[in-house]
Amino acid sequence: MRALLARVDAVLVQAVIAAALSFAHLHDIALAAGQDGWKAWAYPVSVDLLLVAAWRRLRTGHAKASGWCWFVIALAASLGANVATAGLLDLDHVPAWLRILVAGWPAVAFLGGTLLAHSAPETVEDVESAAMDADRTDQEEGVELVPEPPELSAADPAPVPPVAATPPAVTVPAALVEHARKVAAEHHTRTGAAIDTPTLRARLGVPVPMAEAIAAQI
Repeated sequence: MRALLARVDAVLVQAVIAAALSFAHLHDIALAAGQDGWKAWAYPVSVDLLLVAAWRRLRTGHAKASGWCWFVIALAASLGANVATAGLLDLDHVPAWLRILVAGWPAVAFLGGTLLAHSAPETVEDVESAAMDADRTDQEEGVELVPEPPELSAADPAPVPPVAATPPAVTVPAALVEHARKVAAEHHTRTGAAIDTPTLRARLGVPVPMAEAIAAQI
């Protein structure tokens, strides 16, 4: 545990020293390029914030191309200031192109920070939430998804239509048949013609299937 704390403390001390030196170099470059007062101190803060925002985008695992782009830009600004203050440039006579770069940096940093902060890609939770909202909307609107019937290949047999069930045979009591014969004989005596099924049904007061079954037996 003590070794772990010592290693963490060493890393933190090294990070603080590196950040302080980089901050000072950026301040010196901005001051030499004509950005005096509080503006010279704002430039290091802007570069470091863009560097941190790009690093956070890389850590999320999404849209790494955008994160790498702005990380390289911020790292180049910080590393360039560190190298420039090592005696490669005369800070008393800064070239015009450096003055242009320093003057245009706020717009670049603002664009990069805005894109990194407000263009977060969709996560898995966002996709699932959108799908749940779409399903809820379909249910509220009464939309019912009907599955399409499966396609039949050439080897599959054609579907066989269902066969209509045969109605069960009607059982007629013998006494009712005998009574129907008497009614038919009386009708023939009175009219001289055989009784038909509707008349027989009306005389007996039975359903149509039973009337037809009786007519077939007399």
